[in-house]
This record gives sequence, structure tokens and C-alpha cells, in this order.
Amino acid sequence: MRVLLVSANTHTRPYPVYPLGLDYVAGAIAERHPFCIVDMNVQEDGKSLAKAIEGFGPEVIGLSIRNVDTTDSTHPDGFFSKYKGLVGAIRAQTAVPLVLGGSGFAIFPEPMMRELGADYGIIGEGERLSLLLDALERREDVPPIPGIVTQRSAAVVPPPWSGKITRRFDACLPHVAFYLKRGGMLNLQTKRGCGFHCIYCTYPLIEGRSLRLFDPEEVGQTARELQEAGARYIFVTDAAFNSSGSHSLAVAKAFKKAGVSIPWGAFFAPVSMDRDYFRILADAGLRHVEFGSESLSDPVLKAYRKPFRAENVFEAHAAAVEAGLHVAHYFLFGGPGENSDTVNETLERIEQLAKCALFLFCGMRIYPQTELNNLSRHERQVDDTRNLLEPVFYHSSRIGSEEILARVRQQANGRSNWLIGDGGEPAAHILSRMHARGHSGPLWEYLIR
Repeated sequence: MRVLLVSANTHTRPYPVYPLGLDYVAGAIAERHPFCIVDMNVQEDGKSLAKAIEGFGPEVIGLSIRNVDTTDSTHPDGFFSKYKGLVGAIRAQTAVPLVLGGSGFAIFPEPMMRELGADYGIIGEGERLSLLLDALERREDVPPIPGIVTQRSAAVVPPPWSGKITRRFDACLPHVAFYLKRGGMLNLQTKRGCGFHCIYCTYPLIEGRSLRLFDPEEVGQTARELQEAGARYIFVTDAAFNSSGSHSLAVAKAFKKAGVSIPWGAFFAPVSMDRDYFRILADAGLRHVEFGSESLSDPVLKAYRKPFRAENVFEAHAAAVEAGLHVAHYFLFGGPGENSDTVNETLERIEQLAKCALFLFCGMRIYPQTELNNLSRHERQVDDTRNLLEPVFYHSSRIGSEEILARVRQQANGRSNWLIGDGGEPAAHILSRMHARGHSGPLWEYLIR
């Protein structure tokens, strides 16, 4: 069956993100089903999707929904109305089966199926599209397949995908050039799953809790392939690159063995690591370390169910800086357990984190099937009538968001390395200009003074 894979994401702040998930979907179906990829970020004439539908003649369209909103309470922006418009444009041109998937869909399968009028949906990993296509090709009623939902079936989270995981990357596809021209950043995955229990996180819902480690040698070869395609920077998309310390070290060594010479970055949990951990990674090309630190108040970290405490944050920070790496920390104020004293404690202790960029958020996005959602309902911050598709945030009842933001801004005192949220449109505009001038990577290190 001819399959048109569409990446619906058009959010480019602070920079556009390559649609990695569709490479894996393509890898799962390519042996039996011709495919074409359309990235909605690459719509220079505004007609690429219509031309693809007309010229390729798809028998099935898969629509990948990555983002639901900005997750930033200071700039709340929901994307669902854009997705409705996109589906409307598709339906106006063709009536072939429409299949929804992607991380955003996995969080909201039932309302998205209903509101977008899709024929099928895939909860969790997109490789399951191969099973659906096989059933459709036989022209049979689609049998119950774990993770495949319809308008009539219940949305049940399936076990993690147990089949083969293969990335199909084609440097000649038009959307690859789009990202190479805008920062030169491509991405890869080294594992799936997350064993942490953070109260707000959707990763266990999307990928499962058990870690499934990719072969380091294959990851290294993929990184080399991205480099040869013109990538000037690689970002590792794992929930936390160091959730398996031994595997992440093996991946770094595989990068060196494969001859990867471009810089790379990843998201890390500030947990205790071996003394030489960051030095070894830096020697393999790591340049940017982004820590999900969230708070420097132990009671808040405990309430968030983070696998570390403030002492670990300082230890991890010192180790990364000592290794010569660029370091950023993400803090999330206003969640469960937050009060005036914990806010002050975090702001005072942040001053001890030298040589880093700080991304400071207030308000915790509430997603279904998370502990935060359960807590929000218990505290009556949301009820069954609330539509969580639009941005909804948890705010501590013991301190107001405006007070938190006022204190954060006062403490920041105009310093360039203190960003409220992701920095908004001004930061995105600066990044875009720097990428246009040939700079690559996330570039937040230029904020550090």
C-alpha cells in the first residue's frame, strides 16, 4: 500500500526539530509498502501536501502529531486547532484511511480520534503501523491489535513494541535539507523507555518504563551517517541519556570508533555518576549538557518524585563544568509541594551554579494518565469536564504564579543567562539569525557570561 507520512509539527521555537519518529515508521514499513514523507515545516509554497497527495496517490495517510502545546504557562499556545485545519485540508482532497500517531496523539488518543474524525490511531510507538497496513492490505476487518484504536475501540496503552526497530534515514529527502540549512541539527535515539517516576512525565506512557537499549555500534554508525549527510550537530532525544550510565558510555565510545567528529548534546538527569563520566563523554564530542534539575529544594524534588536531590544537582553540575562542557539547567516552579520558602531556597541556591544557562518555568502542564493528573483531580484543580487538550497547568495552592514569576524576574535582574520559559519569540529570532549565519547547535552557551 502506498503510504503518505505527514509530520504535523510546525512549532519552531526555539529552533525546528527534525521529525525523527517518521524515520522509524518508514523503517518499519519500507520493505513492503512504498512511502512518501511530507514535513509541514517545509511548506515553502504552501502546497507541498496537496502536491504529494495528488502526485503520490496514497492509499493510507499517517499523520504524526508530536506536540500538543508549548507546555509553557507564560506563553500558553495550543496547537489542536491547527491540526483540525490540517485534517480538513486532507479530507477535502482524499477519503483514504487516516491514521493518527505520534507522542501527542498517544497522550490524548480518544479526544483526538473523536475531534479529528480519524479512521485509526496508534498509541505509543509508530512501528505498529506495519501491523495495521498488513490487515488493511488483506481487505479484512482489522482485528484487535494492541495499540491500534478506532472510533469504536477503547484506548488501551499497549506494551512496548517488541518487533524490530529500524531507522530509515534518507539524506536526499527535501525535509532533511530544511534542517541542515537551519542550524545543521539532526537527531538520534539511543534507547527507548524511562524508568523514572516523575509525576508529570508522559514518557512511560509513550515508550514504556523498561529501558530498551539500542546497539551502541549501530547508534555510532547512524551518527556517522548523519554527519556524512551534512549534519553539523547531533542531539540525542532520549528521555535522559544517562538513565543507563554504562550504555551511554558505550554509545560515546562507539561515536569515536565510527569517526564522528561533529559536536553533540543530550538531556541528562543530575544523578550520581562515576567521577570521569562527563570527561569521557566530552572526549567523544559531547558539548552541551541539559539537566532537568527542576528545583533545588529537596521537599519539592521529593514531591516531584525526582530520582535525585539538590546535592546531586551540584555534584553533576561541577563534574560537567570541570569536563569543559556547556551546561544548562531547567527549573520548574509552582508544582506540588512548592511554597514561598522552597521558591526562595531554589533561587538562592541557583546562584551557586556558575557558568550555565537557566531556563525557568512556572506551572506544571497536566496530562492524562499521570500522577499529576490524579493529584490535580484530588485537589479539584481540574475535573472530568475539563478539556486537557488545551494547555492546563497545575499551580501550587500555597503560592501564586504571579508571585513566583515576580521573584524569579527580580532574582534574574536582567541577566542574559536567566531565561523565563524558552525565551519566547525574541530568543527564537536571535537563534534563527545565528543559524542563518552558519552557527550550529542549540547556541544557548552564548548567553553565559
